Amino acid sequence: MPILVLLLVAGVVEIAVLVALGQLIGVLPTIGLLLAAAVLGSWLLRREGRRALREFREAARERRPPERELTDGVLIAAGGLLIILPGFISDVCGLLCLLPPTRALLRKRLMRAAQRRSKEMQDQVWLHAQRARREQGSAGPGSDVIDGEVVSVTDDDEHTPDSGPQQLPPQRSAQAERSDEQPRR
Repeated sequence: MPILVLLLVAGVVEIAVLVALGQLIGVLPTIGLLLAAAVLGSWLLRREGRRALREFREAARERRPPERELTDGVLIAAGGLLIILPGFISDVCGLLCLLPPTRALLRKRLMRAAQRRSKEMQDQVWLHAQRARREQGSAGPGSDVIDGEVVSVTDDDEHTPDSGPQQLPPQRSAQAERSDEQPRR
């Protein structure tokens, strides 16, 4: 629901900016600016997308993690999406994602946010594991107990080295046991 409200507010703001700019400089110059931003954005998108793909291939060839290249790719894709949307605010945000200097700043912020989120998730997993261990330790019957049966070995059943190998009773197959039973109908 918050995303829907955010999109609705962004749409209203974009329309308000277009109307205000249209009244200020005229309708045709406003449309011209929108087209110029779209052309510039598509050119930058193509150029920076190729560069990001080339850098990604280079990172793969060097066998190093492509963190920077992937983040650039995400920012370039987001910039392209924002350029496609009509409106000046989305075009400006898209151009900021496509220009290398501003993309570097955005990349650093994204990486810091991702590292912070990763640390929070690791802490939550650790706390959950500790809580589970505590609960399992106090669970009693469900904690590391294996149900079984103790069998007592008497002296006549024990194998002594002097008595030779122990003889086991002959085993009957499951098929032989079934043949002894009455046929089921």
